[in-house]
Amino acid sequence: MSDANENKEMGTVTTIYHEFEAWQVNRGEKTIHAKRMPGFFRTIKNYTQLALWLPFFLVPYLRWNDKQAILFDIQNRQFHFFDIMVLPQDIWMLSLLLLIAAMTLFAVTSVASRVWCGYFCFQTAWTDWYTWLEDKIEGNPAARRKLDDAPLSLDKIKKKTIKHALWLLLALLTGISFSIWFVDAFEYWNNLIHLNLPKVGWVVLALFGVGTYLLAGFLREQACIWLCPYARIQGVMGDSQTILPTYDVNRGEPRGKLRKGGEAGPPQGDCIDCFQCVQVCPTGVDIRHGQQLGCITCGLCLDACDAIMDKVGKPRGLIRYASLDEMSGKPVHKLYQHPRTLVYVTIILIAMSGIIYGLTHLGAMSLKVLPERQPLFVQMSDGSIQNKYAFKVLNKTDKDIHVKVTAESGIEGQVLIGAENAPLTHHGRGTSFTVFVKVPSKSLKQEITPIHFRVEGVEDPTVFAEYTSNFNGPKP
Repeated sequence: MSDANENKEMGTVTTIYHEFEAWQVNRGEKTIHAKRMPGFFRTIKNYTQLALWLPFFLVPYLRWNDKQAILFDIQNRQFHFFDIMVLPQDIWMLSLLLLIAAMTLFAVTSVASRVWCGYFCFQTAWTDWYTWLEDKIEGNPAARRKLDDAPLSLDKIKKKTIKHALWLLLALLTGISFSIWFVDAFEYWNNLIHLNLPKVGWVVLALFGVGTYLLAGFLREQACIWLCPYARIQGVMGDSQTILPTYDVNRGEPRGKLRKGGEAGPPQGDCIDCFQCVQVCPTGVDIRHGQQLGCITCGLCLDACDAIMDKVGKPRGLIRYASLDEMSGKPVHKLYQHPRTLVYVTIILIAMSGIIYGLTHLGAMSLKVLPERQPLFVQMSDGSIQNKYAFKVLNKTDKDIHVKVTAESGIEGQVLIGAENAPLTHHGRGTSFTVFVKVPSKSLKQEITPIHFRVEGVEDPTVFAEYTSNFNGPKP
């Protein structure tokens, strides 16, 4: 390598190094008290958080046919979704659902960076609610910092006590709301009020309560920066076409304080160095230093900057959602020119098709018939041929059902033995029983004959399942 090339590469490394040196990452030395300002993106943030997380608190109380409408019943290994009951045998649909969630996050990140973190993430949402309570009780950021630095007093004790009591109450409600997705909500409240929760119930409640209190009340943005693996994954999923909050350097620099009247001076950009974009950032990032580790793409800095631009009579958009290509003057590509995004969308569509197929073919009952292999058949003393079958019936309803067993094979003189008394199948789990099929040897026309079994509910004939197997006999 020539000296010129080596110097050129070293110069690039140095430039990148200085860029990272300009980053401001709060390592927890101080508490960030972000300013709350109204604006377009703040409104979107509020509504998206409520749209996603309000159902988390309310949906478990929804009833359907005198039962909880949506319930992940781990104890009985069942998932209830209104009239649909999904059992462990259909767990592949949950895998597809998780795949859809992952691919959606990846697709959104490749197009619009960390919008999940900024608008939907539970850590972001709970931190926002905790700081909202803090703002209402202790005052604006300046007042909160002053209170933190003030010596202990009755006023300080009062405000801190109220704040932490409300934080703990919200944390407790979070733990309860999580728990009642897995057990009946009303039964859980009854056990909680009477202090009659099982040991695992108390453990889950304590873990989620304490975890919420610490993560949202104290760690806040530190959880995003140091603990969250998805934050790291997102950092490598963007490219120069990814849309994210960006400061328009060409328009904003050189920045300087707003001049009064017609004061003369050197040329300056539109940024008046008011630091409002920094003050509203929940992670303390100065977006003017470029895209940084702490940025969660929430857009609050856009609201702050646009409000200042309105006041000083300059166009909005000094900080805006834009790609690095757009800011550098390169052609702006459309979404379909993100090849990996198309791959993500394709996977999502395939997974959704699988779930739709699964839900429409669940049925209220499933049947599997396993023929005896050793021996394949038995020749009885009267010369008839008998096959033995192990029936496995999965009753997916919420009631025990007696089933009638029938078989069609086209073999004349066929007789079923062992199912005369209509076996009882238990709800929500599999039931096994044995059935023998005996036919006269003279009726067999071939060595292997297809036989079609059907089990049908005695109490409710609309509940049924079918299975095709083989009847084995000697060579004719």
